Amino acid sequence: MATGLGSGYAPFAPGTAGTVVAVPLYLIFSPLSWPLYLITIAAFSALAVLVSQEAEKLFGRKDAQCIVIDEIAGYLWTLFLVVPTIPHVLAAFVLFRFFDIVKIFPTGASQRLPGGYGVVADDVVAGLYANLTLGLMIRYWGI
Repeated sequence: MATGLGSGYAPFAPGTAGTVVAVPLYLIFSPLSWPLYLITIAAFSALAVLVSQEAEKLFGRKDAQCIVIDEIAGYLWTLFLVVPTIPHVLAAFVLFRFFDIVKIFPTGASQRLPGGYGVVADDVVAGLYANLTLGLMIRYWGI
C-alpha cells in the first residue's frame, strides 16, 4: 500500500510514478458529492499517515523514496472541488508535481513533523497549493 501498487519502486522519479497511480483513484472518487469527497480524502490521508509510519519502520529510513502513498494523497487534495476533465487532471498532475518538488513554505517545514505525519503533510500542503493554483487557472484562464 505504501509503495502505490509498487510504483514507488520505479527506477526514475518514483514520486511521479506514484502520482500516476492517483489518477484512476481520483476518477473513482470524483463522482462523490464534495462533502463525501472531502471525508474520503481526509480518511485516505489519515490512512496514509499510518501506512507511511509503518513503512518507515519496515524500510528502516525516514520518508524512503519508495513510499508514495503520500503523493497519492496530495494529488487527491489537488483535485478537491475540481470537475474531472482531461485538462484539469493533467494540469493538476503538473501543478502537484511542481509544488511537491519546489516545496514552497511551509511545505518543506511540514516534513519535519514526526513519523508518518511528516511524510504525508508536505504532500497535502503541496496538494493544497496546487488546488488553489488550479482553481485560479480554471476561473481566469478557462482551462
